[in-house]
Amino acid sequence: MTYTPRHIERTPEMHPLTWRMRDDKQPVWIDEYRSKNGYVGAEKALKGMAQEEIVNLVKDAGLKGRGGAGFSTGLKWSLMPKDESMNIRYLLCNADEMEPGTYKDRMLMEQMPHLLVEGMLISAFALKSYRGYIFLRGEYIEAAVNLRRAIEEATAAGLLGKNILGTGFDFELIVHTGAGRYICGEETALINSLEGRRANPRSKPPFPASAGAWGKPTCVNNVETLCNVPAILEHGVDWYKGISAGKSEDAGTKLMGFSGRVKNPGVWELPFGTTAREILEEYAGGMRDGLTFKAWQPGGAGTDFLTADHLDLPMDFASIGKAGSRLGTALAMAVDNEIGMVPLVRNLEEFFARESCGWCTPCRDGLPWSVKILRALERGEGQPGDIETLEQLCRQLGPGKTFCAHAPGAVEPLQSAIKYFREEFEAGIAKQHYNNARAIGGIQPNNLLKQRW
Repeated sequence: MTYTPRHIERTPEMHPLTWRMRDDKQPVWIDEYRSKNGYVGAEKALKGMAQEEIVNLVKDAGLKGRGGAGFSTGLKWSLMPKDESMNIRYLLCNADEMEPGTYKDRMLMEQMPHLLVEGMLISAFALKSYRGYIFLRGEYIEAAVNLRRAIEEATAAGLLGKNILGTGFDFELIVHTGAGRYICGEETALINSLEGRRANPRSKPPFPASAGAWGKPTCVNNVETLCNVPAILEHGVDWYKGISAGKSEDAGTKLMGFSGRVKNPGVWELPFGTTAREILEEYAGGMRDGLTFKAWQPGGAGTDFLTADHLDLPMDFASIGKAGSRLGTALAMAVDNEIGMVPLVRNLEEFFARESCGWCTPCRDGLPWSVKILRALERGEGQPGDIETLEQLCRQLGPGKTFCAHAPGAVEPLQSAIKYFREEFEAGIAKQHYNNARAIGGIQPNNLLKQRW
Protein backbone atom coordinates (compact mmCIF):
# COMPACT_ATOMS: atom_id res chain seq x y z
CA MET A 1 0.00 0.00 0.00
CA THR A 2 1.35 3.42 -0.97
CA TYR A 3 1.59 5.98 1.82
CA THR A 4 0.91 9.65 1.09
CA PRO A 5 2.56 11.91 3.69
CA ARG A 6 0.06 14.05 5.56
CA HIS A 7 0.14 17.69 4.47
CA ILE A 8 0.71 20.04 7.38
CA GLU A 9 -0.13 23.71 7.06
CA ARG A 10 2.10 25.45 9.58
CA THR A 11 0.57 28.56 11.19
CA PRO A 12 1.95 31.11 13.68
CA GLU A 13 -0.94 30.33 16.03
CA MET A 14 -0.30 26.59 16.26
CA HIS A 15 3.33 26.15 15.21
CA PRO A 16 5.44 28.85 16.91
CA LEU A 17 8.66 26.89 16.38
CA THR A 18 8.31 25.88 12.75
CA TRP A 19 5.87 28.17 10.92
CA ARG A 20 8.68 30.28 9.45
CA MET A 21 10.53 27.28 8.01
CA ARG A 22 10.99 27.13 4.26
CA ASP A 23 9.62 24.27 2.18
CA ASP A 24 13.06 23.80 0.59
CA LYS A 25 14.56 23.36 4.11
CA GLN A 26 17.09 26.14 3.54
CA PRO A 27 18.02 28.34 6.52
CA VAL A 28 15.88 31.37 7.29
CA TRP A 29 18.32 34.26 7.44
CA ILE A 30 17.79 37.58 9.20
CA ASP A 31 15.90 39.56 6.53
CA GLU A 32 13.35 36.80 6.00
CA TYR A 33 13.19 36.09 9.73
CA ARG A 34 12.46 39.72 10.58
CA SER A 35 9.85 39.91 7.82
CA LYS A 36 8.04 37.09 9.66
CA ASN A 37 7.89 38.87 13.04
CA GLY A 38 11.40 37.85 13.98
CA TYR A 39 12.88 39.69 16.99
CA VAL A 40 9.46 41.22 17.82
CA GLY A 41 9.47 39.34 21.12
CA ALA A 42 13.03 40.51 21.85
CA GLU A 43 12.17 44.14 21.18
CA LYS A 44 9.09 43.90 23.40
CA ALA A 45 11.14 42.37 26.21
CA LEU A 46 14.16 44.64 26.09
CA LYS A 47 12.30 47.91 25.53
CA GLY A 48 9.20 47.47 27.64
CA MET A 49 9.62 44.85 30.35
CA ALA A 50 11.55 44.39 33.57
CA GLN A 51 13.68 41.31 33.95
CA GLU A 52 11.59 39.88 36.78
CA GLU A 53 8.46 40.41 34.71
CA ILE A 54 9.87 38.22 31.93
CA VAL A 55 10.81 35.46 34.38
CA ASN A 56 7.27 35.46 35.80
CA LEU A 57 5.75 35.47 32.32
CA VAL A 58 7.69 32.36 31.31
CA LYS A 59 6.81 30.70 34.62
CA ASP A 60 3.12 31.51 34.25
CA ALA A 61 3.13 30.20 30.66
CA GLY A 62 4.09 26.77 31.96
CA LEU A 63 7.11 26.33 29.70
CA LYS A 64 8.93 23.14 30.68
CA GLY A 65 12.42 22.09 29.70
CA ARG A 66 12.46 20.34 26.35
CA GLY A 67 15.72 18.48 26.87
CA GLY A 68 13.98 15.58 28.56
CA ALA A 69 13.60 16.45 32.24
CA GLY A 70 10.52 18.64 31.87
CA PHE A 71 11.45 21.02 34.72
CA SER A 72 9.74 24.43 34.86
CA THR A 73 11.88 26.91 32.90
CA GLY A 74 10.59 29.97 34.73
CA LEU A 75 11.23 28.32 38.09
CA LYS A 76 14.76 27.45 37.01
CA TRP A 77 15.33 31.06 35.98
CA SER A 78 14.01 32.31 39.33
CA LEU A 79 16.75 30.38 41.13
CA MET A 80 19.40 32.74 39.76
CA PRO A 81 20.60 35.14 42.50
CA LYS A 82 18.82 38.46 42.89
CA ASP A 83 21.95 40.13 44.27
CA GLU A 84 22.94 42.88 41.84
CA SER A 85 26.58 42.54 42.92
CA MET A 86 26.71 39.22 41.02
CA ASN A 87 27.40 41.09 37.81
CA ILE A 88 28.95 38.18 35.89
CA ARG A 89 26.37 35.60 34.85
CA TYR A 90 26.28 33.06 32.04
CA LEU A 91 23.52 31.59 29.90
CA LEU A 92 24.42 28.23 28.37
CA CYS A 93 22.47 26.52 25.62
CA ASN A 94 22.70 22.74 25.77
CA ALA A 95 22.94 21.83 22.08
CA ASP A 96 24.95 18.64 22.67
CA GLU A 97 22.23 16.47 21.16
CA MET A 98 23.76 13.00 21.49
CA GLU A 99 20.68 11.03 22.59
CA PRO A 100 20.35 8.17 20.07
CA GLY A 101 17.23 8.60 17.99
CA THR A 102 16.93 12.35 18.68
CA TYR A 103 17.44 15.04 16.06
CA LYS A 104 14.93 17.80 16.86
CA ASP A 105 17.44 20.45 17.97
CA ARG A 106 19.49 19.86 14.86
CA MET A 107 16.51 20.79 12.69
CA LEU A 108 15.96 24.04 14.58
CA MET A 109 19.60 25.08 14.50
CA GLU A 110 20.11 24.28 10.84
CA GLN A 111 16.89 25.81 9.53
CA MET A 112 15.96 28.43 12.16
CA PRO A 113 19.22 29.69 13.71
CA HIS A 114 17.82 33.16 14.41
CA LEU A 115 15.00 31.71 16.52
CA LEU A 116 17.60 30.31 18.91
CA VAL A 117 19.57 33.58 18.86
CA GLU A 118 16.43 35.55 19.72
CA GLY A 119 15.44 33.09 22.43
CA MET A 120 18.86 33.39 24.04
CA LEU A 121 18.81 37.19 23.77
CA ILE A 122 15.49 37.43 25.64
CA SER A 123 16.57 34.83 28.19
CA ALA A 124 19.91 36.55 28.81
CA PHE A 125 18.14 39.87 29.37
CA ALA A 126 15.78 38.24 31.88
CA LEU A 127 18.72 36.61 33.68
CA LYS A 128 20.98 39.68 33.48
CA SER A 129 23.60 37.64 31.66
CA TYR A 130 26.21 39.43 29.60
CA ARG A 131 27.54 36.35 27.78
CA GLY A 132 26.02 33.20 26.33
CA TYR A 133 27.47 29.98 24.94
CA ILE A 134 25.87 27.51 22.59
CA PHE A 135 27.50 24.21 23.57
CA LEU A 136 27.08 22.37 20.27
CA ARG A 137 27.60 18.73 19.41
CA GLY A 138 30.85 18.64 17.44
CA GLU A 139 29.39 16.53 14.63
CA TYR A 140 26.77 19.20 13.84
CA ILE A 141 28.93 20.95 11.27
CA GLU A 142 26.11 22.57 9.30
CA ALA A 143 24.44 23.80 12.47
CA ALA A 144 27.71 25.41 13.61
CA VAL A 145 28.11 27.23 10.28
CA ASN A 146 24.52 28.48 10.27
CA LEU A 147 24.57 29.58 13.91
CA ARG A 148 27.78 31.53 13.46
CA ARG A 149 26.38 33.30 10.41
CA ALA A 150 23.18 34.12 12.31
CA ILE A 151 25.23 35.58 15.16
CA GLU A 152 27.18 37.73 12.70
CA GLU A 153 23.94 38.95 11.11
CA ALA A 154 22.36 39.74 14.47
CA THR A 155 25.49 41.59 15.62
CA ALA A 156 25.55 43.67 12.44
CA ALA A 157 21.88 44.54 12.97
CA GLY A 158 22.52 45.73 16.52
CA LEU A 159 20.71 42.76 18.08
CA LEU A 160 23.83 41.37 19.75
CA GLY A 161 26.87 43.09 21.19
CA LYS A 162 26.90 46.45 22.97
CA ASN A 163 23.87 48.61 23.78
CA ILE A 164 21.35 46.32 22.08
CA LEU A 165 18.38 48.24 20.61
CA GLY A 166 19.60 51.31 22.47
CA THR A 167 18.63 49.82 25.83
CA GLY A 168 22.10 49.76 27.37
CA PHE A 169 22.03 45.95 27.58
CA ASP A 170 25.14 44.11 26.35
CA PHE A 171 25.13 40.46 25.31
CA GLU A 172 27.81 38.43 23.56
CA LEU A 173 26.96 35.02 22.07
CA ILE A 174 29.55 32.33 21.26
CA VAL A 175 29.28 28.92 19.58
CA HIS A 176 31.42 26.30 21.34
CA THR A 177 31.68 22.88 19.70
CA GLY A 178 32.07 19.90 22.01
CA ALA A 179 34.50 17.00 21.73
CA GLY A 180 31.87 14.28 21.52
CA ARG A 181 30.74 12.98 24.90
CA TYR A 182 27.17 11.95 25.71
CA ILE A 183 27.69 12.84 29.36
CA CYS A 184 27.87 16.52 28.36
CA GLY A 185 24.09 16.43 28.22
CA GLU A 186 24.28 16.62 32.03
CA GLU A 187 24.53 20.33 32.75
CA THR A 188 27.46 20.29 35.16
CA ALA A 189 29.47 17.96 32.91
CA LEU A 190 28.74 20.42 30.11
CA ILE A 191 30.06 23.26 32.27
CA ASN A 192 33.24 21.32 33.07
CA SER A 193 33.82 20.62 29.39
CA LEU A 194 33.22 24.28 28.50
CA GLU A 195 35.86 25.26 31.03
CA GLY A 196 38.34 22.85 29.41
CA ARG A 197 38.06 20.23 32.12
CA ARG A 198 37.22 16.54 31.93
CA ALA A 199 33.48 16.12 31.30
CA ASN A 200 32.51 14.70 34.69
CA PRO A 201 29.33 15.74 36.51
CA ARG A 202 29.81 17.93 39.55
CA SER A 203 28.60 17.32 43.07
CA LYS A 204 25.51 19.36 43.89
CA PRO A 205 25.05 21.59 45.81
CA PRO A 206 26.23 24.11 44.86
CA PHE A 207 23.93 24.21 41.85
CA PRO A 208 24.88 26.07 38.66
CA ALA A 209 22.46 28.89 39.49
CA SER A 210 24.77 29.91 42.34
CA ALA A 211 28.14 28.55 41.18
CA GLY A 212 28.31 27.34 37.59
CA ALA A 213 30.71 28.23 34.78
CA TRP A 214 33.94 29.62 36.22
CA GLY A 215 32.23 29.78 39.61
CA LYS A 216 29.64 32.32 38.48
CA PRO A 217 25.80 32.06 38.39
CA THR A 218 24.87 30.04 35.34
CA CYS A 219 21.65 28.89 33.72
CA VAL A 220 21.60 25.95 31.28
CA ASN A 221 18.64 25.47 28.93
CA ASN A 222 17.97 23.19 25.97
CA VAL A 223 17.74 24.47 22.38
CA GLU A 224 14.03 23.77 21.95
CA THR A 225 13.28 25.32 25.35
CA LEU A 226 14.96 28.60 24.41
CA CYS A 227 13.26 28.62 21.01
CA ASN A 228 9.86 28.73 22.74
CA VAL A 229 10.62 31.99 24.53
CA PRO A 230 10.16 34.52 21.67
CA ALA A 231 6.59 33.43 20.90
CA ILE A 232 5.61 33.55 24.59
CA LEU A 233 6.87 37.12 24.77
CA GLU A 234 5.08 38.07 21.56
CA HIS A 235 1.68 36.42 22.17
CA GLY A 236 1.38 35.95 25.93
CA VAL A 237 0.49 33.33 28.49
CA ASP A 238 -3.14 32.62 27.57
CA TRP A 239 -2.27 31.96 23.93
CA TYR A 240 0.57 29.61 24.85
CA LYS A 241 -1.54 27.61 27.26
CA GLY A 242 -4.40 27.50 24.77
CA ILE A 243 -2.44 25.66 22.08
CA SER A 244 -2.82 22.36 23.90
CA ALA A 245 -6.07 23.23 25.72
CA GLY A 246 -8.25 20.20 26.23
CA LYS A 247 -5.48 17.80 25.21
CA SER A 248 -2.96 18.06 28.01
CA GLU A 249 -2.02 19.85 31.19
CA ASP A 250 1.30 20.74 29.57
CA ALA A 251 1.39 24.04 27.73
CA GLY A 252 2.46 24.80 24.17
CA THR A 253 3.77 22.56 21.44
CA LYS A 254 6.52 19.96 21.30
CA LEU A 255 8.70 18.65 18.50
CA MET A 256 7.67 15.00 18.29
CA GLY A 257 8.42 12.21 15.88
CA PHE A 258 8.99 8.56 15.10
CA SER A 259 12.05 6.76 13.80
CA GLY A 260 12.61 3.08 13.10
CA ARG A 261 11.25 1.12 10.17
CA VAL A 262 8.23 3.31 9.61
CA LYS A 263 7.16 4.61 6.20
CA ASN A 264 7.80 8.28 6.90
CA PRO A 265 10.27 8.83 9.76
CA GLY A 266 10.51 12.42 10.83
CA VAL A 267 9.80 15.15 13.34
CA TRP A 268 6.75 17.42 13.57
CA GLU A 269 5.64 20.26 15.82
CA LEU A 270 2.47 19.10 17.57
CA PRO A 271 0.47 20.18 20.62
CA PHE A 272 1.03 18.33 23.86
CA GLY A 273 -1.55 15.61 24.24
CA THR A 274 -1.37 14.32 20.68
CA THR A 275 -1.43 10.53 20.98
CA ALA A 276 1.48 8.34 20.00
CA ARG A 277 -0.83 6.40 17.68
CA GLU A 278 -1.72 9.56 15.77
CA ILE A 279 1.95 10.41 15.29
CA LEU A 280 2.83 6.86 14.27
CA GLU A 281 -0.04 6.25 11.87
CA GLU A 282 -1.00 9.67 10.50
CA TYR A 283 2.38 11.39 10.38
CA ALA A 284 4.92 8.55 10.24
CA GLY A 285 2.63 6.45 8.05
CA GLY A 286 2.72 3.32 10.19
CA MET A 287 5.12 0.42 9.84
CA ARG A 288 6.65 -0.48 6.50
CA ASP A 289 4.84 -3.09 4.45
CA GLY A 290 5.38 -6.61 5.76
CA LEU A 291 6.29 -5.46 9.26
CA THR A 292 4.17 -5.34 12.40
CA PHE A 293 4.54 -3.07 15.40
CA LYS A 294 6.15 -4.61 18.49
CA ALA A 295 7.29 -1.93 20.94
CA TRP A 296 8.41 1.68 21.17
CA GLN A 297 10.52 4.08 23.18
CA PRO A 298 8.71 7.40 23.76
CA GLY A 299 11.64 9.78 23.88
CA GLY A 300 15.12 8.56 23.10
CA ALA A 301 17.35 5.60 23.91
CA GLY A 302 17.29 6.25 27.65
CA THR A 303 13.53 5.74 28.11
CA ASP A 304 11.60 2.60 29.04
CA PHE A 305 10.03 0.55 26.27
CA LEU A 306 6.26 0.57 25.99
CA THR A 307 4.00 -1.73 23.96
CA ALA A 308 1.17 -1.37 21.47
CA ASP A 309 -1.23 -1.16 24.42
CA HIS A 310 0.25 2.24 25.24
CA LEU A 311 -0.04 3.85 21.79
CA ASP A 312 -3.25 5.71 22.65
CA LEU A 313 -1.58 7.58 25.48
CA PRO A 314 -1.28 11.37 25.13
CA MET A 315 2.29 12.44 24.50
CA ASP A 316 2.89 14.54 27.59
CA PHE A 317 5.05 14.26 30.68
CA ALA A 318 2.40 12.99 33.10
CA SER A 319 0.72 10.42 30.85
CA ILE A 320 3.92 8.75 29.71
CA GLY A 321 5.25 8.86 33.27
CA LYS A 322 2.20 7.07 34.65
CA ALA A 323 2.69 4.33 32.04
CA GLY A 324 6.14 3.62 33.46
CA SER A 325 8.34 5.48 31.00
CA ARG A 326 9.38 9.08 30.33
CA LEU A 327 8.44 11.53 27.60
CA GLY A 328 12.12 12.43 27.27
CA THR A 329 12.76 14.19 23.99
CA ALA A 330 9.40 12.97 22.55
CA LEU A 331 11.13 11.51 19.49
CA ALA A 332 9.94 7.93 19.64
CA MET A 333 11.52 4.84 18.11
CA ALA A 334 9.32 2.06 16.73
CA VAL A 335 10.49 -1.54 17.08
CA ASP A 336 9.13 -4.05 14.57
CA ASN A 337 8.53 -7.81 14.80
CA GLU A 338 11.81 -8.71 13.06
CA ILE A 339 13.98 -7.07 15.72
CA GLY A 340 15.04 -9.12 18.74
CA MET A 341 14.95 -7.29 22.05
CA VAL A 342 18.16 -8.86 23.37
CA PRO A 343 20.43 -7.58 20.54
CA LEU A 344 18.57 -4.28 20.51
CA VAL A 345 19.10 -3.69 24.22
CA ARG A 346 22.68 -4.98 24.02
CA ASN A 347 23.39 -2.34 21.38
CA LEU A 348 21.92 0.40 23.59
CA GLU A 349 23.80 -0.74 26.69
CA GLU A 350 27.07 -0.85 24.74
CA PHE A 351 26.53 2.80 23.89
CA PHE A 352 25.75 3.79 27.47
CA ALA A 353 28.66 1.76 28.85
CA ARG A 354 31.04 3.42 26.41
CA GLU A 355 29.73 6.90 27.26
CA SER A 356 29.98 6.51 31.03
CA CYS A 357 32.43 9.06 32.39
CA GLY A 358 33.70 6.45 34.88
CA TRP A 359 33.33 8.77 37.86
CA CYS A 360 31.26 6.41 40.05
CA THR A 361 31.69 2.67 40.49
CA PRO A 362 28.11 1.43 39.91
CA CYS A 363 27.94 3.06 36.50
CA ARG A 364 31.53 2.39 35.48
CA ASP A 365 31.40 -1.33 36.34
CA GLY A 366 27.71 -2.13 36.26
CA LEU A 367 26.98 -1.12 32.67
CA PRO A 368 29.83 -3.19 31.15
CA TRP A 369 28.67 -6.14 33.27
CA SER A 370 25.19 -5.87 31.76
CA VAL A 371 26.75 -5.82 28.28
CA LYS A 372 28.70 -9.04 28.99
CA ILE A 373 25.57 -10.84 30.11
CA LEU A 374 23.54 -9.56 27.16
CA ARG A 375 26.22 -10.70 24.71
CA ALA A 376 26.13 -14.18 26.24
CA LEU A 377 22.34 -14.28 25.99
CA GLU A 378 22.52 -13.12 22.40
CA ARG A 379 24.88 -15.99 21.56
CA GLY A 380 22.61 -18.48 23.33
CA GLU A 381 25.26 -19.03 26.02
CA GLY A 382 23.41 -17.55 28.98
CA GLN A 383 23.33 -19.26 32.37
CA PRO A 384 20.63 -19.62 35.00
CA GLY A 385 20.50 -16.44 37.07
CA ASP A 386 21.56 -14.12 34.24
CA ILE A 387 18.18 -12.47 33.97
CA GLU A 388 17.93 -12.06 37.72
CA THR A 389 21.40 -10.50 37.74
CA LEU A 390 20.33 -8.03 35.06
CA GLU A 391 17.29 -7.12 37.13
CA GLN A 392 19.51 -6.66 40.17
CA LEU A 393 21.81 -4.38 38.18
CA CYS A 394 18.81 -2.30 37.12
CA ARG A 395 17.93 -1.78 40.77
CA GLN A 396 21.51 -1.03 41.80
CA LEU A 397 21.90 1.53 38.99
CA GLY A 398 18.53 3.15 39.57
CA PRO A 399 17.73 6.73 40.67
CA GLY A 400 19.68 7.84 43.70
CA LYS A 401 22.22 5.02 43.45
CA THR A 402 24.73 6.78 41.18
CA PHE A 403 26.44 10.17 40.99
CA CYS A 404 24.29 11.46 38.10
CA ALA A 405 21.34 10.33 35.98
CA HIS A 406 23.39 8.58 33.29
CA ALA A 407 23.11 5.04 34.68
CA PRO A 408 19.44 5.30 35.73
CA GLY A 409 18.59 6.34 32.18
CA ALA A 410 20.80 3.64 30.71
CA VAL A 411 19.01 0.80 32.50
CA GLU A 412 15.50 1.99 31.67
CA PRO A 413 15.35 0.21 28.29
CA LEU A 414 16.89 -2.91 29.85
CA GLN A 415 14.47 -3.20 32.75
CA SER A 416 11.43 -2.58 30.55
CA ALA A 417 12.57 -5.03 27.85
CA ILE A 418 12.85 -7.75 30.51
CA LYS A 419 9.45 -6.75 31.88
CA TYR A 420 7.59 -7.02 28.57
CA PHE A 421 9.72 -9.52 26.60
CA ARG A 422 11.22 -11.80 29.24
CA GLU A 423 10.76 -14.89 27.05
CA GLU A 424 13.29 -13.49 24.54
CA PHE A 425 15.88 -13.23 27.31
CA GLU A 426 15.04 -16.72 28.59
CA ALA A 427 15.59 -18.09 25.08
CA GLY A 428 19.24 -17.04 25.34
CA ILE A 429 19.95 -19.37 28.27
CA ALA A 430 21.54 -22.58 26.98
CA LYS A 431 19.49 -25.67 27.85
CA GLN A 432 22.51 -27.62 29.09
CA HIS A 433 22.96 -25.09 31.91
CA TYR A 434 19.56 -26.00 33.32
CA ASN A 435 20.49 -29.68 33.18
CA ASN A 436 23.89 -29.01 34.75
CA ALA A 437 22.32 -27.04 37.60
CA ARG A 438 19.95 -29.88 38.42
CA ALA A 439 22.71 -32.51 38.14
CA ILE A 440 24.88 -30.82 40.77
CA GLY A 441 22.10 -30.59 43.32
CA GLY A 442 20.31 -27.37 42.44
CA ILE A 443 23.29 -25.06 42.78
CA GLN A 444 22.20 -21.46 43.18
CA PRO A 445 22.49 -19.16 40.14
CA ASN A 446 24.60 -16.64 42.06
CA ASN A 447 27.26 -19.29 42.68
CA LEU A 448 27.28 -20.16 39.01
CA LEU A 449 27.83 -16.50 38.24
CA LYS A 450 30.73 -16.27 40.65
CA GLN A 451 32.41 -19.15 38.84
CA ARG A 452 31.67 -17.56 35.50
CA TRP A 453 32.83 -14.00 36.06
